[in-house]
Amino acid sequence: MGFSLNGSAGGPVRGGSFRRRSVGALSEINVVPLVDVVLVLLIIFMLTAHVMEFGLEVQVPKVKQVRDSAEELPVVTLTRNGELYLNESPVNIHRLGEEFRRRFPGAKAVYVRADAQTIWDPIAQVISVLGEQRLDVRVVTQPADAGR
Repeated sequence: MGFSLNGSAGGPVRGGSFRRRSVGALSEINVVPLVDVVLVLLIIFMLTAHVMEFGLEVQVPKVKQVRDSAEELPVVTLTRNGELYLNESPVNIHRLGEEFRRRFPGAKAVYVRADAQTIWDPIAQVISVLGEQRLDVRVVTQPADAGR
């Protein structure tokens, strides 16, 4: 035996007539949660974008005078262990010239980043190979603190 209150089970209501409820389709989408998620992701990316500038940890030498440059150029990185990277991809020094021309055919200049603790010989070899490719080599440095 079933019970219903106020005739909500679809049974006779007031004088034996049936009343139908029309249930309309939900035509609106609630976008507030979507906007919340997008704004949180935007804030996260804004906070972490400057951290992801370069994936390789290299402490470049500090110098008194540094010239700022905002050019987008390929970067050759030499780590303290002597590992060589071309835009974060490992590369052999013997194939550096041809790999550079294959990946950046129209490039006229290149940044060279080397760890401050790297010995000079590998850096000179990299600069020599890039010079053979007729590239303008720009060495990446960091400004020294004026207060020290």
